[in-house]
Amino acid sequence: MNFRSDNTAPAAQEILAALSAVNDQPAAAYGEDPWSRKLDDAFSALFERDVRVFTVASGTAANSIALASAVPPWGAIICHEEAHIACDECGAPEFFSGGAKLVLVEGDGAKLTPEAVRDGVARNARGIHSVKPAALSISQATERGAIFTPAEIAALGAVAKENGLAFHVDGARFANAVAALRCSAADITWRGGVDLLSFGATKNGALAAEAIVCFDPDRAEEIARRRKRGGHLLCKGRFAAAQLLAYLEDGLWLKLARRANEMAQRLGEAAGPFLSLPVETNQVFIRPGAEALAKLRAGGADFYDWGAEGSGEARLVVSWSQGEADVEAMRGLLASLH
Repeated sequence: MNFRSDNTAPAAQEILAALSAVNDQPAAAYGEDPWSRKLDDAFSALFERDVRVFTVASGTAANSIALASAVPPWGAIICHEEAHIACDECGAPEFFSGGAKLVLVEGDGAKLTPEAVRDGVARNARGIHSVKPAALSISQATERGAIFTPAEIAALGAVAKENGLAFHVDGARFANAVAALRCSAADITWRGGVDLLSFGATKNGALAAEAIVCFDPDRAEEIARRRKRGGHLLCKGRFAAAQLLAYLEDGLWLKLARRANEMAQRLGEAAGPFLSLPVETNQVFIRPGAEALAKLRAGGADFYDWGAEGSGEARLVVSWSQGEADVEAMRGLLASLH
């Protein structure tokens, strides 16, 4: 019963078929192939406006290159203290930007509020003596499985605009958020003021296929050059492009995410009083105590401890491919703790 991460899941059969289909003959390199040339149109249809799309191999690269295109070395990126860019990317955003600083703020469910963003700006308002706030970065869904509604995105977008901040979204689990909200992808991106989106697919059925979606055409050339300089202009770009095209086709991305979300809800129901937070996407946070977590592991469950050391909290992540038997067995273990 592996609930450690959706990174452990296999690639979807539709994705593997797309890879096989573009592997039968030579094709132009560095994004000049027919599949890469279709990406802008495919994503423009999804987002209901013209966008530019840049494939990369990892979410860390997508976040770091996108943010570096918007933030100077003396700039600041306002983000949550639990954000992936703050806790899990080994300083990559700072490295790619040449030294920009992350300004960390708090918020329930790893979510930012307009007030928290304003506070982050105010703490860096000493003119030449401070870093200059240049970007706002949020995760959708967050590192605590929470989602920002269209209204919440719009409120943050307004704060970003009034303070001259580029608005970036880490969408490693963007599909899970859209599936949960049942809204359009546009409603929680550019319509709310988002400039840059790291569009994740690897956690949800793809194989090292991520993308930077740029809603501001003025930023496109810098992203393209930073991607090349940062070593992420893939020479055989057709393999990433083919995956992303298949991922979007017939709503596959939402179908896979919806299944993961629904099974996570079932785990949440079984966890009952031990839930740390409401289950909104495919992540389930429980706090039954260290002894109870040991019982879950003894029963065959695998997961990460979460929160402060010794907190007795854990994270369970359900992937698109999670077996029904695993979910039912885990439900039984969770129920036995009550």
